[in-house]
Amino acid sequence: MTPPPDDAVILTRKLTKNYELGVETIHALRDLDLQINRNEFVAIMGPSGSGKSTLLNLIGCLDTPTSGQYWLGGQEVSELDDNELARIRNREIGFVFQTFNLLARTSALHNVELPLIYGGVPARQRNERAEAALEAVGLAERMAHQTNELSGGERQRVAIARALVNEPSIVLADEPTGNLDSRTSSEIMEIIVGLHERGETIILVTHERDISAYAERLIGLKDGYMERDERTNANGGP
Repeated sequence: MTPPPDDAVILTRKLTKNYELGVETIHALRDLDLQINRNEFVAIMGPSGSGKSTLLNLIGCLDTPTSGQYWLGGQEVSELDDNELARIRNREIGFVFQTFNLLARTSALHNVELPLIYGGVPARQRNERAEAALEAVGLAERMAHQTNELSGGERQRVAIARALVNEPSIVLADEPTGNLDSRTSSEIMEIIVGLHERGETIILVTHERDISAYAERLIGLKDGYMERDERTNANGGP
């Protein structure tokens, strides 16, 4: 097999995921060939059941494919075991979820420190890095607050800071504005655009056209197949 190009952060070849439900086989993703290069901003769209979440879970090393191959940063990860996948997840991937996935009665700072704790980073260093990540998303004055004292937009900023604190090679955002009002959604997307402008590779799953308009490339899925892959006219937002 030819090794992936140097600038490919993500490369899949005939990536397939099936689920067995009793006697029925669900073909969630079918023979997907995909290359995403360093510093691309990609939006993934499609109707319910199209394979968006399955693809994100495979890219994020949260699941393993039924068949096919997947390289992340030049390393083939499609054959790794759960422990190896966990190490790669913590080191290479930053996750931003629609539901924030924060610890409620814990400070914003501690939430951002969590990936560093899992990575065995010494206390003083992880504190400094977590503070810097929160400052980068405009929460320098709120880092000591518990997350249940923060607004939805502030909690999503904490989630973004947590995604960035390990300096991942890619940021995966799964409906990051789904629980936010339109004004707060725009603020969060401006932060994500800023991350892209500073060199981050962003992969965004959304069902909203105005959110996908921030991306420079749009991938459309339907019934587990890639239906389209096209460049957009993104210039920082809709």
